[in-house]
Amino acid sequence: MNTSVLSGIVLTIFSYFLFTLQDASVKWLVVALPVWQILFVRSVTIFAICAAIGRGPLLARSLRSPVLKPMILRNLLLLAAWLSYYTAARDLGLAELTTIYYAAPILITILAVPILKEDVPPLRWIAVIVGFAGVLVATDPFGSGMKLSLPVWLALQAAVFWAFSTVLLRKTAMQEVTLVQMTLSSGFFILFTGIAVVVTWVTPSLLDLALMIGTGLIAGIAQYALFEGMRRAPVSVLAPFEYSSLIWAFGLGFLIWGDVPATQVFAGAALIFSAGLIIILGERFGRRLRAG
Repeated sequence: MNTSVLSGIVLTIFSYFLFTLQDASVKWLVVALPVWQILFVRSVTIFAICAAIGRGPLLARSLRSPVLKPMILRNLLLLAAWLSYYTAARDLGLAELTTIYYAAPILITILAVPILKEDVPPLRWIAVIVGFAGVLVATDPFGSGMKLSLPVWLALQAAVFWAFSTVLLRKTAMQEVTLVQMTLSSGFFILFTGIAVVVTWVTPSLLDLALMIGTGLIAGIAQYALFEGMRRAPVSVLAPFEYSSLIWAFGLGFLIWGDVPATQVFAGAALIFSAGLIIILGERFGRRLRAG
């Protein structure tokens, strides 16, 4: 298997583990603090880390970057996705929210063909479908009678926005180094959320402030891993590995809140694991067949 693709897969899985940690932290914080404020402190933390590493030259390069305009568009899409997702989370159960949101990897694979001109072999399509089937089995959304509603539309909207932002990330990742992209991304988020924070600011406790800063640190490492993963492998290869965050979510739910996964969760996790295995084996033996 191509070493670059394998490292891209490993980085992507690691990034979604960290993003799941971030979501657990946000779930804790959003009870007492506005989403805008959490995103603002998170972005300030990431920007400060980037500035400390790259200093003046990094900031100057970021302002002259050829991906400046695409990054503005990507961050607007990402902001819309997060606001839609966290708004829907107030009314939808975890099973419903997770299932709708995980339409994103399917959309990413579809969009990779016309936008990125990627050649998506049948095995990648199979992996995406198997992974989504695993989500359905694990969460059992239809058992609770999920119906069309505004929160459902918001969750679906979040999936669409996330899919477009991920495909756009692949385009920018090939044109600029990761630190520049992280600096631009966090900088734009400071501007976008800063306006709302002035109006909605709630003075946090020291514990909440520390948790927000910690969330920013985790998110910064996750971003770096995700961006680097995108530089190393096609998005149609990486898309099914987004499903791995469901496994992390149920694991963290057990460790933090004592939630005990039902039997179907383990069955779904097995299908999600199988989806990743299909991708890895397909890439490994597919290259051998083409070489032969």
